[in-house]
Amino acid sequence: MTTKDEDLFWDLIDELRAEDPRVEEGTIMGGRCARVAGEFLGLVGFKGSGLVVKLPAARVAELISAGHGEPFAPAGKVFKEWVSVPKRDRRRWRSLLREGVAFVAP
Repeated sequence: MTTKDEDLFWDLIDELRAEDPRVEEGTIMGGRCARVAGEFLGLVGFKGSGLVVKLPAARVAELISAGHGEPFAPAGKVFKEWVSVPKRDRRRWRSLLREGVAFVAP
């Protein structure tokens, strides 16, 4: 993870907090993450993953198929509803985080 990735992620989370007070900071796997109403939303930089965000399995598969994301598999177990987006891209990360909010806490 780069500081730039982390800075972008938390800037975007701050934007989401301004739109939805249910967005909050939490912890997962020994690190910081974002949650919505207690449900996992996303994290950044876990073992070089870039953005990791929770989305419907079909959307994750679509992003991977299109080359916009990679499977997220800490310790070898693939999380079907989590996608890793290693390339820093403010617009894409913002859009995916918003999709994630709608998915995890409608």
